[in-house]
Amino acid sequence: MAKSQASFMKKQLENNRLKKKKEKAERREERQQNSPGGGLENMMAYVNEFGEISDTPPEKPKH
Repeated sequence: MAKSQASFMKKQLENNRLKKKKEKAERREERQQNSPGGGLENMMAYVNEFGEISDTPPEKPKH
């Protein structure tokens, strides 16, 4: 009888592990779909000649 209880618990633990893995994959997929994205361009920051941080690239000076 103890053997059947042990195998039942193993199956339950395996099912719980698979359920958690599936939920984690679903959450990851949802995050990827809802992310603003844009990649590197959205993360870029520039420093102007006064040392201020801005999101627009500085204009090149004309010599």
